[in-house]
Amino acid sequence: MRDAPIRILLVEDNPVHQRMIRGLLEESRRPRYEVDVVDRLSSGLDRFRAGAVDLVLLDLILPDSEGIETFLRFFSLARSTPIVVLTSLDDSGTAARAVEAGAQDYLLKARMDSSVLMRSIRYALERTRARSMEWSSPAFRLAHQQFLKAAQLMDLDDNVRQRLVFPARAQLVSLPFRRDRYDVVETVFGYRVQHILTMGPTKGGVRYHPEVGLGEVAALAMWMTWKCGLMRLPFGGAKGGIRIDPSELSRSELQRVTRRYTAEIVDMIGPDRDIPAPDMGTDEQVMAWMMDTYSQQHGHAVPAVVTGKPIELGGSPGRKEATGRGLVYLIREAARHIGLPLQGATVAIQGFGNVGSNAAHFVQQLGARVVAVSDVSTGLYAPDGLDLGDLRHHTELHRVLRGYPRAERISNEELLEIDCDILIPAALENQITAENAERLRCKMVAEGANGPTSLEADQILAERDIFVLPDVLGNAGGVTVSYFEWVQGMQNWIWTLEEVNRRLEQVLVDAFNRSMARAERDNIDLRAAALIEGIERVTGAMLSRGLFP
Repeated sequence: MRDAPIRILLVEDNPVHQRMIRGLLEESRRPRYEVDVVDRLSSGLDRFRAGAVDLVLLDLILPDSEGIETFLRFFSLARSTPIVVLTSLDDSGTAARAVEAGAQDYLLKARMDSSVLMRSIRYALERTRARSMEWSSPAFRLAHQQFLKAAQLMDLDDNVRQRLVFPARAQLVSLPFRRDRYDVVETVFGYRVQHILTMGPTKGGVRYHPEVGLGEVAALAMWMTWKCGLMRLPFGGAKGGIRIDPSELSRSELQRVTRRYTAEIVDMIGPDRDIPAPDMGTDEQVMAWMMDTYSQQHGHAVPAVVTGKPIELGGSPGRKEATGRGLVYLIREAARHIGLPLQGATVAIQGFGNVGSNAAHFVQQLGARVVAVSDVSTGLYAPDGLDLGDLRHHTELHRVLRGYPRAERISNEELLEIDCDILIPAALENQITAENAERLRCKMVAEGANGPTSLEADQILAERDIFVLPDVLGNAGGVTVSYFEWVQGMQNWIWTLEEVNRRLEQVLVDAFNRSMARAERDNIDLRAAALIEGIERVTGAMLSRGLFP
């Protein structure tokens, strides 16, 4: 749900160039840019000290400073903020010296167009992040906090605890891929992380999103380890991703970047090594391209290298909707536990992608009324219930919820505070925090996303007697049916949809009952209980195998 504008400080004294650069930035629909313009170095330094600047566009020839001295004075204040130097043809040598001294890039004003400017800004931000921020991720901090809390509660052996804090393997690659305009080659960052190798092959999705980073992917891999342990699946946790906005790519561009990413990580993956699956921003078509690229490298078809692929390539019935369906199986069990009738219950869902839209469909089948949904574009509210069929038709035509006419428009923040019985955060991490947990007006939070609730918010919700169905349980349906698909692929045997759903329900209900029993026995919250169930299984496997050498 992150759609904040990029805040740019433009330090430029020529009004013509000021208007030109503003106009070029205004051509971008996504990302959005907020531009502050000053015409002197002293004003620029004062504005930077005031805060909230993501990137600086800096002219070197200003009324109160000239040449490399202009850059060095700014750089001494803004070492961690990317600076792109603006220059004329006759001063490009000075601009090159500025790059050697620490500027991210320089741009010739006479040759600047929208594409050149946007790419320079994007690469400057990417390089700064890659150098200093990869492990700095709210998701990774949350995953650590949750793990360390569970480790303390279960008195986990310190050697095991230290081993599980960071992933066993992590690969970071920079990927070139050709855009549809043939002379434009983009470079983006890709990742694959394997958290623990003890349990068998690793398993985890591939995420395409502008915020993907090493820390986030490592957190998701760690959560996947606990999830597989809790569900008693023979996998360790893994995750992958590319820091890119798939909505900005054509189908052919998406295929090229997917195939290049697969080729870069081909030695890490395999049906007995690491099995990717769809995640945010990817789907069965992406998995088909990954499977084909891997198969081309090995000289024969290898369907079991990925899960979540099309049925025609060995995909499993029920895999696409498995996470949303599984979440609703668990909502049903949790509602029974707290005495909440689902017939007529009101539901608000943050995130209307694969998980959220399927959860909406299945919870409505149980008699509940979906009153609010949202995506990156907007939120919608209808107290009498939304027409989900009409809503799906709208998103199929327009890709997003924006523009849907038969509901009140609300923000994602407002959706979280809607008066409802069940709130389903099914979007991104860190949505329910200490700042807004007091304002939630629901009886149950059912987590479809990974890491949507901070530890501080968990405590507040517990004090307010709001039941939390944690992500390690709530969204485990996807990896469970991925396991079924992998088994079918390894055996060349296809199960029916009824078999898949029956087995999914059995696995999830068993995990819920074991976690609830532990929570009540040890007087701990359900999240901690579910994590301990998963961590115990991983710990047992590690201790049984021993340490090599």
